[in-house]
Amino acid sequence: MSRPSPYASLVARVPVREDEVVLRGGPTRLRVYGQDDAPYRVVFLHGLRGDHHGLEPIVAHLRDVRVVVPDLPGFGESPPLPNDTHDVPGYAAWTRELLAAVAPAGDAVLAGHSFGSIVAAAAVAHPGPEPVPSTRVRGLVLVNPIAASALAGRRVVMTRLAVLYHRLAAALPERAGTALLRNRVMTRVSSVAMATTADPELRRWIHGEHDRYFSTFADRRTLLEAFHASVRHDVGEFARAVTVPTLLVAAERDDIAPPPTQRALAGRFADARLVMVPGTGHLAHYEAPDAVAAAMSAFLAALPVP
Repeated sequence: MSRPSPYASLVARVPVREDEVVLRGGPTRLRVYGQDDAPYRVVFLHGLRGDHHGLEPIVAHLRDVRVVVPDLPGFGESPPLPNDTHDVPGYAAWTRELLAAVAPAGDAVLAGHSFGSIVAAAAVAHPGPEPVPSTRVRGLVLVNPIAASALAGRRVVMTRLAVLYHRLAAALPERAGTALLRNRVMTRVSSVAMATTADPELRRWIHGEHDRYFSTFADRRTLLEAFHASVRHDVGEFARAVTVPTLLVAAERDDIAPPPTQRALAGRFADARLVMVPGTGHLAHYEAPDAVAAAMSAFLAALPVP
């Protein structure tokens, strides 16, 4: 039996509609939250193995913002990309087409959580002095950004075990490998490792969310491509090529991307500010969505008028 969301009443108050756009030759399912005439616009990318549901607690705490949340291709309700690999270049190209489709005026802020932070940074990074039209955004928001490669971080042992787990899933026959990747015990181990809240009800709800949505990936190939991209790349690779104002919303107990690496990452951007959310870890979107939304709202309000 699923536990009610602690944010259900807030989420229910937000106007939302479902939509679909064709990008990179295939359909992408998305949700549009808020009023169409809201003064601020955000396009928000979720993390690995998630979908739009994971970002709803943050969206529910935002005011006067129209938020577009797609399901990344191969996850949630969006089918895999028909012609691209589900890696950082593939998702970055898809993101640029997404921005051109849903925010053609360049008046949106691009945001990403966790793996979505890598994709978002890659999508707006460019070598020249001016962004090309398809990547034109007002700013960039990175929530729990992957500040350094997971293969060299504090959780390197856990990361290597995760890599071995995914390699085993790849070596098995298709059906068995997919079943291993969707194994509920492994999902719970991952959820327990990431949750930092001391609130038992909130912890149980978080575990329930992961049980429901962590296994909605389309197929084994898609997940394996995205997973290996997530551990081989980090935001720092693209920071110096990002010229728009940037907000990093980090968490003081995030051992996937700990505070020292976040402070170092902030210094690599041309124009960035760092907000540290106290008392939470890599699941700030679940454990402290009000604090994340407050930081985002302040950032949006401080941006120059387009």
